[in-house]
Amino acid sequence: MKAAIPKLPGLVWPRTLRSRIFLILLTGLALAYGLSFSVLYMERYMSAKAVMLGTLENDVATSVAVLDRLPPEERGDLVDWLSRGNYRFELGPGLAGVPDTSSKGREIAGKIEAAVRHRFPIRIERIPGEVNRLQAHMTLSDGSPLTIDVTPRGVMPIAEWLPYVFAVQMALLILCAWFAVRLAIRPLGELAAAADALDPDRNGPGLSETGPSEVAHAARAFNAMRGRIAHYLEERVQILAAISHDLQTPITRMRLRADMTEDSPEKDKLVSDLAEIQRLVQDGIAYARSAHGSGEKNARIDLSSFIDSIAYDYQDTGKSVTVVGLVEGAAFTRPHALRRILSNFIDNALKFAGSAEISVEHNAEKAVVISVMDRGPGIPDDMLEAAMQPFFRLEQSRNRETGGTGLGLAIAQQLTAKLGGSLRLYNRPGGGLAAEVTLR
Repeated sequence: MKAAIPKLPGLVWPRTLRSRIFLILLTGLALAYGLSFSVLYMERYMSAKAVMLGTLENDVATSVAVLDRLPPEERGDLVDWLSRGNYRFELGPGLAGVPDTSSKGREIAGKIEAAVRHRFPIRIERIPGEVNRLQAHMTLSDGSPLTIDVTPRGVMPIAEWLPYVFAVQMALLILCAWFAVRLAIRPLGELAAAADALDPDRNGPGLSETGPSEVAHAARAFNAMRGRIAHYLEERVQILAAISHDLQTPITRMRLRADMTEDSPEKDKLVSDLAEIQRLVQDGIAYARSAHGSGEKNARIDLSSFIDSIAYDYQDTGKSVTVVGLVEGAAFTRPHALRRILSNFIDNALKFAGSAEISVEHNAEKAVVISVMDRGPGIPDDMLEAAMQPFFRLEQSRNRETGGTGLGLAIAQQLTAKLGGSLRLYNRPGGGLAAEVTLR
């Protein structure tokens, strides 16, 4: 049972492995970077807070001691000079506020109390408003009120260039994640492409065995598998060809002995059976040769002359084979293999419909499309693919005149693959079957 991929509510999980790995890797890097940034931010906040409170304690202790020792009339000249960025001194009772019970207020109150060494009673109040302000109210030795207006600050201001550095770092993270995913997924894509293009009958280049050890090992295993498949197919075809070839000699002897016997209904049946076996053997040899390949070379043929010659050969024997439409152009292919393909199509059409039509067209990709059409019973749509398998009979009888050997379309498909083309069967509108071979 396959493990289900967890899905978060409202999250559309990507379909491709590349996107999934990229998303996971990028999310992990972004979370790690965000965590590092948060820790740095908190450390900076705590450092700034410690510096602020430490400075507040030292400066306030000095400033309050100076103001307490000066005469009241001279204190006003030093108030502005003793003030700092986050606090300032005011001579007077200050503003009315509300008691502050926050932890930050208690910390500030504790620092100020420690600064004045508990010599002056202090009352900390929060001043309502948009800006967070605290005021510490105290009374000096001569009874004069003194207010310390404190504006607590958070972290130190961030430099203007820092967001740009953050953006560049995120871009680098995305680039590195994309490169890592591409490097990891590319061998998998190459393996899939090699598997799609796998053709043991063609001696094409194998999968490259370079790269990381895991990739190289997978490539070597794939190439070895390809070689084994080619060997098994070749061995199978050779066995079939050998058996079919060796059967011809005893069949011929049996045919000669049957011909030498006296005429009788049993003799006719025996001769008919031997002829059927001989045709089956010949078709087996033809299928083996088509699968194993031949030494025929490609040649340029004139399509009009080529198609007409096939039709005339059948017409000379009294068969109804006609060419419809205008045939033009040329093709670079193997003539004997193409003739065998079309002959198999025509034989099937004559067997099931009594007549056949041949047409030649050029599609949008400038490929040659040759069709053999009939008006017979056709093939059920769910059996069109199976009809091109070896020894497939739509009718399960073994009568040559009805069921046949089931190798005609299989041979045509093998030869079409050797030509680098494609074969398609489809039922015609109004009834009948069309066998179409496309030569690219």
